[in-house]
This record gives sequence, C-alpha cells and structure tokens, in this order.
Amino acid sequence: MKIVCCYFSGTGNTRWACEALLQQLAENGHMTSLFSIRKDTERPDLTDCDCLLIGYPVHGFNAPTPVLKFLKSLRKTQKKTPCYLVRTSGEPLKLNNASGITPKRILKRRGYTVYGEFHYVLPYNIIFRHSDGMAARMKLGLELRLPADAQKIALMQRFQVKRGPFCRLVSFVCRVEHTAMPLIGRHFKATETCVGCGKCESVCPQKNIHICDGKPVFGKACVGCMGCVFSCPKDAIHPALFEGWKVNGAYSFDAPPAADGEVCKYCNKAYLRYFHEGEGRNN
Repeated sequence: MKIVCCYFSGTGNTRWACEALLQQLAENGHMTSLFSIRKDTERPDLTDCDCLLIGYPVHGFNAPTPVLKFLKSLRKTQKKTPCYLVRTSGEPLKLNNASGITPKRILKRRGYTVYGEFHYVLPYNIIFRHSDGMAARMKLGLELRLPADAQKIALMQRFQVKRGPFCRLVSFVCRVEHTAMPLIGRHFKATETCVGCGKCESVCPQKNIHICDGKPVFGKACVGCMGCVFSCPKDAIHPALFEGWKVNGAYSFDAPPAADGEVCKYCNKAYLRYFHEGEGRNN
C-alpha cells in the first residue's frame, strides 16, 4: 500500500510523530513518503496514493491555517481515498478533538474520506515548558501507541472521535486565532541579544521572516507556530503578546521518564489517563 503523509510543523514535534508512524508502516512493508506543508514547496502527486495522512499541531483547538489552505488546494478525486488525521498537542484534553472538524469537512469536499484520527501528546512550545522527564514520558507514550495505530491504518479501520456541542463551541470561538495571528505576528521583534544567525528565517514554514541589516523582520503571514521563538539559539525573539508564554530551546527526550508522582499538576488527571492508556493500564 502506498501511504503519503503531508504535515505542518513549526518546532518539529509533528514532523517527528509523523516520521515515527511512517517508519512503523514501512517496517510492515508499506511504501511511504513524507511531505512538508510549507510556503516554498510544491504540492505532492497523490494520484497513486492509497491512503493519505494529514499531520498538524493543534492551534487553539483548531487545525493551523496552512493546513486548511493546503487541503483546499488538493485536486478533487472520485476515489474516496481513505485519510487519517495525525494531530499533536501539549495536553491530552478532549477539546483537541475539535481540531478535526474543519479538515474533515474540507477533505470530504475534495473526495477523501476520513477513517479516523490519531492524537499524540508532545511537549509544549508555548504556554509553559515541560520538564525533560515529562518530555521523555510523552515520547514513550507515542512509541507505545505506534504499533496499534499503524495496524489500524494497514487494515483501513474506521473509528471516530467524539465531539460534543461544547467542544464545537470552543473550537469556533478560538478560530479567531486565524485572523489574529497575522496581526500579532507583525509585532514580533528581536532583542539586543540577536546575533543575526538566520535560524528563525530558515525554520519558518510560512517564509514570513527575512533578515535585514542583521536582524529578523516579521511579515504578515505568521500563524503562531512558534518555530522562531523555540529555535532561537540566543532566546532573542520577543513574541509580542505571548512573551509570558514563550518556550525556548529543545527538550531532552533522553531523560528518565517522569513517574506518576512527577507528572505536572496542570491537567494532571488527563496526562495520567493518556499515559496509562498507552501503557495498557486501566487506572
């Protein structure tokens, strides 16, 4: 089976999750290919695709704008090609299920049928910084899920997530981010510690950053992926309204995984439930 995965990623979490899932599928004998949704790349050829995966990080309980634009640009097909959504977020709240509403609707119009949705929890790149122990346990939680998830794709299993009225309402309200982020992003600035290395320019999937006179200049296409803030080697990006929430620097996934008693207090029960499910525990 030929499986194509198209993903959007700002700081690398979603890319890593998609790569890990495709590796599992490849080891099971399937042909796989990976495509990054960026402003500077061409659309993939999905003519012979047997199964399409769409990967994205959840932004305010919605799919990011570039993902929605990409889906709308897909050539219509009569094949009703099976499709799975692969989403990542920093917390395992069920409200994240709402992020699949619009992608599922767009894909149906383009001739694709969403068979199911996978959700992986990986460290925050905004709001607050998880401990390396939490990051390691999130990595373990993903790896424990991969064999069963890959099997579902291989067997073309259909399964749906629950989305209640409150979930849909929160998603609708938070969709204001799609309009607000380009405006907020215009006010991102580099502080005096900036050395003009250009890392922010190279990681931006929207090609929204340009180095001018040794400093980054931010354009009108920001979607709040936080790749520039997270990746800056000098922690020199001031993200306007999000200064108090910014997270800078890569996590160490090689630390000992956090024990139950070390799991962060924020959404503690949801994290524990997510970890225990992956570990095959009922509590």
